[in-house]
Amino acid sequence: MSSDRINLTNQFLIAMPGMADDTFAGSVVYLCEHTEKGALGLVINKPIDIKLKNLFEKVELSLESPELAEQPVFFGGPVQTERGFVLHEKLGSEQSPYNSTLQIPGGLEMTTSKDVLEALAHGSGPKRVLVTLGYSGWAAGQLEDEIGRNGWLNVDANREIIFDTPIELRYERALSLLGFDPRMLSQEAGHA
Repeated sequence: MSSDRINLTNQFLIAMPGMADDTFAGSVVYLCEHTEKGALGLVINKPIDIKLKNLFEKVELSLESPELAEQPVFFGGPVQTERGFVLHEKLGSEQSPYNSTLQIPGGLEMTTSKDVLEALAHGSGPKRVLVTLGYSGWAAGQLEDEIGRNGWLNVDANREIIFDTPIELRYERALSLLGFDPRMLSQEAGHA
C-alpha cells in the first residue's frame, strides 16, 4: 500500500458549488471510512420528512426524549435507503456496547444495529446522535477521482456542525472551516 494515499476518514466532504449531481448538490458528508477499497459517508445536512419518533414507531420502539423525538431523520446518501445509520459520540473509551458499530479513528461512531435505537428509547444511549436513512458510498479510487475533478472540498470534521448547528447553516459553517469565503468559488467568473 503506498503511503501517499489520501485518507479522508473523519473529514467533511463539501460539495463544490456547481456540483452537477443533484443527489449531492449543496451537501456536507461526514466520511466514516476511507480505505483503498473505497469510502463510506453520511450526508449531515439534508433532512427528510420523517422525525425520529416516526422511525422509532416503525421499529416498534417509543422514544421518551421529546428533543430526540422531534429531530429529523436525514438522507444519508443514495445507497441502502431503507436502512438506518446512527452517527453518535463515543460512550466512553472502551469498545462500543452495540452489535454493529464502526469506530471512526479520531472521530465519532456509526452504528447500524437496532440496539442503539433501543438504548436511545430507554434514555441510555448516546447523548448526541444524527440518524440517516441510506449512506453515500464510493468505489475504490472513485472519491479521489471526484476530488481531483474539483467535485468536493475536504476539511477536518467538526462535531459541533454535525450535532449543534442549525441544519440550514451546516453547509456554510463547514465551508468556513476552510478559512475562505465560499463565494470566491463561483463556477462563473464574476465581473465587478
